Amino acid sequence: MRVLFATVFISAVVFAGALTGAMAASGRVSFDVNGHKRVATILERARLKRAPRPLIIVLRAAGSAPRRLGLSRVDRFLGLDEAAGAATVLAFPSSGGARWDLDAGKTDDVAMVRALAARMIADGIADRRKIYLAGVSSGGLLALRVLCDGADYLAGAAVLLANMPASLAKSCKPARPAAFLLLNGTLDPLMPYQGGEAKLVDFKGEVAGTDATLAPFALAAECGKARPAEALPDKNPNDGTRVFVERSSGCKAPVELFRIEGGGHALPGWPVRADRGEIVGARNNDIDTARILIDFFRRAAR
Repeated sequence: MRVLFATVFISAVVFAGALTGAMAASGRVSFDVNGHKRVATILERARLKRAPRPLIIVLRAAGSAPRRLGLSRVDRFLGLDEAAGAATVLAFPSSGGARWDLDAGKTDDVAMVRALAARMIADGIADRRKIYLAGVSSGGLLALRVLCDGADYLAGAAVLLANMPASLAKSCKPARPAAFLLLNGTLDPLMPYQGGEAKLVDFKGEVAGTDATLAPFALAAECGKARPAEALPDKNPNDGTRVFVERSSGCKAPVELFRIEGGGHALPGWPVRADRGEIVGARNNDIDTARILIDFFRRAAR
């Protein structure tokens, strides 16, 4: 078992204990950001060699990491724990309020992400060269804000089911070339693929289209104009969707779009509650989102 010790950002360790299955260590830590207490759950597999490892900071949809979140729910989120194995550490921060702070206001979630990364590096858990960010839905909106505000400490990011807020699109300037993956459904009823009015529970503003969301990261990575599309095998022809991967050419860091043709506001390979199907639209069953993310970040680290 690993117990996480306090440094400049950590004010207290809430708990450290065993997880089910292969997960051998976890810690829930509280830390201060601009005078506000924040909480994150850390999941890692125990191994003999305790060298710093890649870190993925996961921003859930709708800031859905309550302060009393049980580990049984966390370690199943997206299946990332199974896909990551012993080589990667996962961090799940909670939102500072009822929703993610997208405007650097009272709770400042942008500063929170930086503080959490710094904490994990200082404690010898995370490799400073391999800090990644993954955001889902409104968590993806926050991830885009973090990236556009000059997150020079990040080696890469994945944004799922989210497009850039229109107010951010014109000013977004990523700090440097970094691996970037965007996954969106073309028939998403809550996050319009071509841009328009988002209809999330915690965000109903205007968003740019998928191409405009991808553009600043392709520019920062000095990609060419070509973005050839590859159709992935249609393993489940009955789901009404198809996956196309568009990889920008000549980039200093990989920039990729997973276009889920016919897909809705549902992560491929992740179950959708029966009562949510009409709300979120079609779910693709051809790929595993967790495996896509882990493979992308590992390729980016080479």
